[in-house]
Amino acid sequence: MTSYADTYAAWKADPDGWWMEQAQAIHWDRAPSRALDDSKAPIYAWFADGLTNTCYNAVDRHVEDGRADQVAIIWDSPVTGAQQKITFAELRDRCASVAGALEARGVEKGDRVIIYMPMVPEAVIAMLACTRIGAIHSVVFGGFAASELATRIDDAKPKAIIAGSCGIEPNRTVAYKPLLDAAIDQAAHTPEFCIIFQRDQQRAELIEGRDVDWVAAQEGVSPADCVPVEGSHPCYILYTSGTTGQPKGVVRDTGGHLVALNWSMKNIYGVDPGEVFWAASDVGWVVGHSYITYAPLIHGNTTVVFEGKPVGTPDASTFWRVMAEHKVASFFTAPTAFRAIRREDPEARHMQGHDLGHLRQIYLAGERADPDTIEWLQDVSGKPVYDHWWQTETGWTIVGNPVGIEPLPVKLGSPTVPMPGYEVHILGEDGAELPDGELGAIAVKLPLPPGTLPTLWHAEDRFRKAYLNSFPGYYETGDAGRKDADGYLWIMARTDDVINVAGHRLSTGLMEEVLATHPAVAECAVVGVADDLKGQLPMGFLTLGRDCDTPHEQVVKEVVQLVRDKIGPVAAFKLAVVVDRLPKTRSGKTLRATMAKIADGENFKTPATIDDPAILDELRERIAAIGYPKA
Repeated sequence: MTSYADTYAAWKADPDGWWMEQAQAIHWDRAPSRALDDSKAPIYAWFADGLTNTCYNAVDRHVEDGRADQVAIIWDSPVTGAQQKITFAELRDRCASVAGALEARGVEKGDRVIIYMPMVPEAVIAMLACTRIGAIHSVVFGGFAASELATRIDDAKPKAIIAGSCGIEPNRTVAYKPLLDAAIDQAAHTPEFCIIFQRDQQRAELIEGRDVDWVAAQEGVSPADCVPVEGSHPCYILYTSGTTGQPKGVVRDTGGHLVALNWSMKNIYGVDPGEVFWAASDVGWVVGHSYITYAPLIHGNTTVVFEGKPVGTPDASTFWRVMAEHKVASFFTAPTAFRAIRREDPEARHMQGHDLGHLRQIYLAGERADPDTIEWLQDVSGKPVYDHWWQTETGWTIVGNPVGIEPLPVKLGSPTVPMPGYEVHILGEDGAELPDGELGAIAVKLPLPPGTLPTLWHAEDRFRKAYLNSFPGYYETGDAGRKDADGYLWIMARTDDVINVAGHRLSTGLMEEVLATHPAVAECAVVGVADDLKGQLPMGFLTLGRDCDTPHEQVVKEVVQLVRDKIGPVAAFKLAVVVDRLPKTRSGKTLRATMAKIADGENFKTPATIDDPAILDELRERIAAIGYPKA
């Protein structure tokens, strides 16, 4: 068995040869002549002259290779009480049928299709159907506000939109069709047609001449064959929030995406074809693209499509039930999901009766995984828990633990080491490399590996400005951290969250790590707020465990002392407030920048991705109670 060090060294010695070797695991209609095309550097392309098809690699080839009767998708929907299993053979036929419906209405290679769907198998089928005919899909999180959907319609200019009639939340049904109609009204661009998947919970009224029912759209059309596309052909566009308010359309190419994701399933997530893999996310986010829809299916795994929440559907047992019932081998979610479970069920009593014998390991990503949460999860599950770090832009792991090559020792608080393809550096503001242990900007030496963004959709200048210009020759991640002597990376904060207190650069992430060790604290966040004397001061926000009966004032007093003891007076940590919930995006990321603006009394736009806008009013009241914003 090879080691991580040997694998990484082999990539570094011959990157082109190494990636060409990994590309052999993918079916090519025409094999690429080389891995990297650097003729337009720093805009790079991978496997550009190869011809392949994403849907064929994710579905058809498994049918032809003897996996026709293997379950490809398990749909588990505790919010509706429904379950469904779809074999690879059934998935191929359903993808071909939907692709045929698009083709019959004039959708061709290179056309864009927006997908606005809940967590149902049809969302995955719609994505694969687009790739089958070379159409470029852009999934927008189901239930997104009409104005946000409109901006994406105008940027992608889709020929068609595929939408669900509604989404199901724990306590309500969200009608998607009125949001879609309003978005089309607001947008300058108008799609030629919309396909509507009708759910029994709330059916939508169709607009004659524009809308067609999902079932009716497929009647009488010929199933579509897979259309080979260039390795550099865009597979999808995924919009991520931009600082200007205009979303950034991250482009994912076809060839590099197939090669990198296929490699990651065994080498990072430790699963073999045929095993069940579950990423508890949503297809509206990058995790849902990479590790619900694409990577598991490309690799020949069974993927779980879950429509529910970690708590409330019906309780904190849901994750354990799904893992046990469907014999999940490897599981991936955001740390915030397990914080919610822990808050509801700190003793993990809801785990009882659920056999986790098939589960080998748990992965966390999407935000910093605090050591306290990891230790709790390891203790209650008895499984190894691996933090790993990547971004919407990269599409797969930058830094992780290569379990399928060689499980490396876990250092709590570190996502471990860079994966092949990523040469990670810690840079100072002047672009110079910093010594081990020093906090700086995390940057990746160009070229980025296959599967990462080659550019932004129709915005190359913006791509250069956002990611390439700060440190020439590097991709700027926007995260801050440090390396240790063993090469382990420590992600401490977004670059914006490194605060300057009286000239000292301090990581809010480190303070959060300390706050999380207090027994009463279920979850926390630290932001920098303006201060006339010191420039900035850290302010902590705490949510407490359900069974906590300690007075809030006492908890605040204790955490202030805790930071003083663990980090020192230099942190100047004196401000903390207890809140019922932290404001988060629907993918679980804490909205720290918004919290800081509230504390500073600045104007801000309520983020489109926020889970519950009402939380901001409560936050404003709690911050005001301690005298902020200052007059």
